[in-house]
Amino acid sequence: MRADRLVAVLLILQARGRVTAAELAEELEISERTARRDLEGLAMAGIPVYSQAGRGGGWSLLGGARTDLSGLTAAEARTLFLVAGPSASATPQIKAALRKLVRALPEPFRAEAEAAASAVVIDPTSWDRTHVPPPAQLDVLQRAVVEGMQARIVYAAPDRPETARTVHPLGLVAKA
Repeated sequence: MRADRLVAVLLILQARGRVTAAELAEELEISERTARRDLEGLAMAGIPVYSQAGRGGGWSLLGGARTDLSGLTAAEARTLFLVAGPSASATPQIKAALRKLVRALPEPFRAEAEAAASAVVIDPTSWDRTHVPPPAQLDVLQRAVVEGMQARIVYAAPDRPETARTVHPLGLVAKA
């Protein structure tokens, strides 16, 4: 849909500052001609987009025009990325939505949201395809991974007594 693509073009321009029609076409999987039409469409809609010819040229936003997701907290942004996660990024719709979201987030939230998306993979479906609610402790471990904190856990090996351990989790993969 063209409206979705125009929003994606605007968000890409905001994130990169300057982009060529060829780069835009490659990222959005469209032709260069369509990319140029979309850029011109943004200009006709009143978005301050301009082109600069020559080496190092491309399309840019004049005066740093911005959009953002006001009202979204860091925890809410992190939760959205945890829900989608890297395993879900295979579908084009989720991939596009995450790309739009990360570009629209205020700068302080971007790094944390991206870290959450890349460091935590949770698959709530069991091997027999039924949905199983995640254990309550998973939230604590997710937060420890994303915020780079330590977590205190109790580890139970099958043939040994339980031991309390302090861990420094770098990532988390959970399968129901």
